[in-house]
Amino acid sequence: MRFILGLGLSLGLAGVAGAGEVPTEVNKLAGQKITLHVQPFLTEAELSTLRLVATNKQALKLFVTSAKGFAAIAVAPKEGFIRDGAPAPSATAIGELPDAASATAAALKGCDDKRKGGLACVIVLEVGPGR
Repeated sequence: MRFILGLGLSLGLAGVAGAGEVPTEVNKLAGQKITLHVQPFLTEAELSTLRLVATNKQALKLFVTSAKGFAAIAVAPKEGFIRDGAPAPSATAIGELPDAASATAAALKGCDDKRKGGLACVIVLEVGPGR
């Protein structure tokens, strides 16, 4: 009985540990690797827009204007990515940075500086060389 209870508890805790992971979708486009982080708060319209950005060169250029270096888009969970047909004021796209960590940190800082409260900003899209 102790073994079964322990096994059940272990399996339950394993499910909780995995619950924090965010699924990703990876695309290659014009020599770049684009990773979409499918955050649970994103609406279907926001996901559709981000998927378009991740798979269409012209759409990608609207948010990431240069193919040089690394880029990231950060969004505040409470404020979302697109509201009333326009990017949310806190949504931050940053590019032309030397590495992924710098792009992520800069996008998160820019977003957190502009958000109106709620949870800290998270990354929804990363762009880097398509190696």
